[in-house]
Amino acid sequence: MACCGNCFCCQCCCRERETRTPEELTILGEIRDEENEILPRKDYESLDYDRCISEPYVEVLEGMDNKKAKKYEAVRWIMVFAIGVTVGLVGLFVDFFVRLFTNIKFTLVGDSVEKCSDKGCLLLSLLELLAFNLIFIFIASVLVLIEPVAAGSGIPEIKSYLNGVKIPGIVRLRTFVCKAAGVLFSVAGGLFVGKEGPMIHSGAIVGAGLPQFQSITFKRINFDFPYFRSDRDKRDFVSAGAAAGVAAAFGAPIGGTLFSLEEGSSFWNQALTWKVLFCSMSATFTLNFFRSGINFNKWGSFQLPGLLNFGEFKCSNGDKNCHLWTAVDLAFFVLMGVVGGLLGALFNCINRSLAKYRIRHIHPKAKFIRVLESLLVTMVTTVVIFAASMLLGECRDLSSPTTHNATLASTDDINSTIRPFFCPNKTYNDMATLFFNPQEAAIHQLFHQDGTFSPVTLSVFFLLYFLLSCWTYGVSVPSGLFVPCLLCGAAFGRLIANILKVKLGMDLYSGTFALIGAAAFLGGVVRMTISLTVILIESTNEITYGLPIMITLMVAKWTGDIFNKGIYDIHVELKGVPLLDWETEVEMDKLTASDIMEPNLTYVYPHTRVQSLVSILRTTVYHAFPVVTENRKNEQDFMKGNILISNNIRFKKSSIVSRVGEQRRRCQSMKSYPSSELRNVCDEQSAVVEPSEEGEDLLQQMLERRHAPYPSLYPDQSPSEEWTMEERFRPLTFHGLILRSQLVNLLIRGVCYAENQSSATQPRLSYAEMTEDYPRFPDIHDLDLALLNPRMIVDVTPYMNPCPYTVSPNTRISQVFNLFRTMGLRHLPVVNAIGEIVGIITRHNLTHEFLVAKLRQHYITI
Repeated sequence: MACCGNCFCCQCCCRERETRTPEELTILGEIRDEENEILPRKDYESLDYDRCISEPYVEVLEGMDNKKAKKYEAVRWIMVFAIGVTVGLVGLFVDFFVRLFTNIKFTLVGDSVEKCSDKGCLLLSLLELLAFNLIFIFIASVLVLIEPVAAGSGIPEIKSYLNGVKIPGIVRLRTFVCKAAGVLFSVAGGLFVGKEGPMIHSGAIVGAGLPQFQSITFKRINFDFPYFRSDRDKRDFVSAGAAAGVAAAFGAPIGGTLFSLEEGSSFWNQALTWKVLFCSMSATFTLNFFRSGINFNKWGSFQLPGLLNFGEFKCSNGDKNCHLWTAVDLAFFVLMGVVGGLLGALFNCINRSLAKYRIRHIHPKAKFIRVLESLLVTMVTTVVIFAASMLLGECRDLSSPTTHNATLASTDDINSTIRPFFCPNKTYNDMATLFFNPQEAAIHQLFHQDGTFSPVTLSVFFLLYFLLSCWTYGVSVPSGLFVPCLLCGAAFGRLIANILKVKLGMDLYSGTFALIGAAAFLGGVVRMTISLTVILIESTNEITYGLPIMITLMVAKWTGDIFNKGIYDIHVELKGVPLLDWETEVEMDKLTASDIMEPNLTYVYPHTRVQSLVSILRTTVYHAFPVVTENRKNEQDFMKGNILISNNIRFKKSSIVSRVGEQRRRCQSMKSYPSSELRNVCDEQSAVVEPSEEGEDLLQQMLERRHAPYPSLYPDQSPSEEWTMEERFRPLTFHGLILRSQLVNLLIRGVCYAENQSSATQPRLSYAEMTEDYPRFPDIHDLDLALLNPRMIVDVTPYMNPCPYTVSPNTRISQVFNLFRTMGLRHLPVVNAIGEIVGIITRHNLTHEFLVAKLRQHYITI
């Protein structure tokens, strides 16, 4: 440790940093002043990817033969195909209207500029451009006000969802409508945003919604097919939908599959890989089929595989001295990767500061302030584009079709997007050609235009695009980041090619350097490697670019990681999402499960009174409760404090205080119960004696006190209100876990039995009834307490998960972490060698910040 010299200096240096407990470090929304870092929030609920093997689910399995299993598997494949086709159609819808709006805007404004060049009315042209852009962005901002989750690209939220964190509203139908409609207005409005990121989010929403066979928004859509209504199945379909979004955006089905694996899913298997690839293929060819037919009137020709296609990179047929790249170029590609990583780190640093400013000063204010910010960014962007195009552009000669660089289809296709503003015949305005075109057309110009772009133009364009796209990402509109980064990096790469041609006289292919520059800058911003390499290769349709792209992306990622994280990870942190990395640091293995678990448990018994369940649910926020019974055989060893038998007496000592406090809170909740019988139970309790002074045996003192217990029923005895604390705090044998949603469901449906009856008389719920309200289960506060008999008893054993994953208290953190993350767990009980539960581990106990705080405490202890 840094403070391990002088003891006095150690205390002085470490006092301020070490006084906070791990619990204080994870308080909702807290910010550490010394690091200026937002910590993971505790109000995010985890998803549960582990199946609950309850009796209703077992009944479904027992009724499942091979024929039914194949039927459901066939339905699963049909849904995967339907997701891919739907995502392809969504991409077609977005692309069609983006092209329509941008063509109308640039045609009218371009004609106005041509007419006003001689008449001196360019201000009128600027006002026309402002009017178009402000109207479009205002519509996009209003849609985000309707559903705030629709802002941004959605990739950080989908990444969090696939990591196991439930983001409220992230896969709702309303979010989908606002996202898909909003992104076309954002792109058409002239902001430096792309539609590829929102396509990934839209695909994930389609994947989450279609297989449910029901709609919360449209109540009439409700089919009796509950077999995909679980977090586990929804995760798989969301993975397929997100991959289909990538495939539709870039025409890269393999890249989409790898994107879903690399950036999102914590769990993967061979069957899921095949389904995700099939879904991606379906989306790609659906979009390709319709776009080719609409644009070229050649139905079935499959000429336009994705929303963004880089065109064909090849030399002229008669030029044998032309090469796309050589071994000498690799050295320059590595250097471009380093620069791209540095530029990406700078981009992320600036955007992080802007995002934190928005969180602190814009988001807390009235919602219309966000709309005003979007309009301000639009106004500045429009004025900069117009002024730069009119004042800073240079007139360049049109290229000859016999030079090196090829075009998407022909030279005429590239020349059709040039802008000759203020330039004589057979010349074009290079700055206006980049700014007064859709971003995809500008990328094609940089990749395939044989004519030169001025180094000054490229430098100014790169600088303006870098700053404005950095400012734009984070405003309250649906916005992607892929295309702006590609365009910015392509300008950087083309600038390098121009310098090498002019200064060093090298004979090189400018389009290759533009592509590598685009890859370097995008890789430096998002820090993706495998999937981005394949996406770029599929987009170029040139396998020979595999090696240079891979090397460039790796170097850019390594360089950028020295300074900060990728842009999506940064925004995940800023939202306070408790994201789990792929693995923990080696140093964390100095801790065990007992060091990080939560020892203060709120539990239920297999047979519990209604009044006790209501008080538990109303006074706690936990989403799962251990189901336990007393371990009477080890009672004497527990009283003696035998560590080997009771695992660790200090956990039981520390838990008694909190359990008594919890009992006091429950009692207050019981007094508000609309039953005089329950109020009398609480009124008969004696006053609770506060914990002992220092030096006294806390455990012994609490065992000597008598308190009325929670009215519960053990399996082998009748309920008694005379249990002592000694009887209450025996070692607890673990039997399973039951979720809050399951308990509330049982109470609402009246699943209970009378005290003088057998538990066999309790009504039984089917699996369909247990999952009917998924994913929005009712809350305990929605329950009409006047309809409940507080003395009735609920048998929870048929509905609990009797075999959840568990770990020993001595399990090392790396093992705990790998089990929790790869299996997609929500709760991980810590159970000792004889079956006693001593604690529970959740996602928040495994976040990097929590583990660091616990490791710090571990060092202080030793």
